[in-house]
Amino acid sequence: MKSIYNFVVKPKGDRYNNSKKVGDKNLILNTEIFNHQYVNRNAIVISTPIVESTEIIPGDELIIHHNVFRRWHNVKGVEKNSKSFFKENTYIINKDQIFLYKRKNNWLAQKGYCFVTPVKNFDKLNVDKEQPLMGIVKYSDGTVKTGDLVGFHPSSTYEFIIDNKKMYRVLSNLITIKYEYQGNEEEYNPSWAQGG
Repeated sequence: MKSIYNFVVKPKGDRYNNSKKVGDKNLILNTEIFNHQYVNRNAIVISTPIVESTEIIPGDELIIHHNVFRRWHNVKGVEKNSKSFFKENTYIINKDQIFLYKRKNNWLAQKGYCFVTPVKNFDKLNVDKEQPLMGIVKYSDGTVKTGDLVGFHPSSTYEFIIDNKKMYRVLSNLITIKYEYQGNEEEYNPSWAQGG
């Protein structure tokens, strides 16, 4: 199946990532369908748009918007699929819902997006574990270099867990400054983000 303007995808795994293996048992972390933090954001491309050229090819893994696989309740309390749902395990999405794609085990950012890892906060008087509004570029669309230490606009981040690392998706045009390294910068990755 092909779409004229959109991508056809399926979830990599289940629709929700709401359980974690602890020893030989599965621990259910969440039972709510509306909580976006537990919606699977990894997809596999089934087909690409017919009329639009793209570097993404069938079989690529994607990091997508949280609403693609999400279910919700309408005003009558009836459970519904997202508007991207086509049929069982098949979803139709547009390119604006794709943030990263994987090719040969390397993640590549879509135009307009960068992913940054948070930086540890070394301020002993601050309870925040992360340095606010600062990070190290992990995946870039080319507007900044991978590895750059950058600052970004307040309220411009959206949290993702990619390959067991906490990252923020930042719109490229909201990266406001490139810092010089001071030598003590260190990536911050909380233990809950790491696989187990």
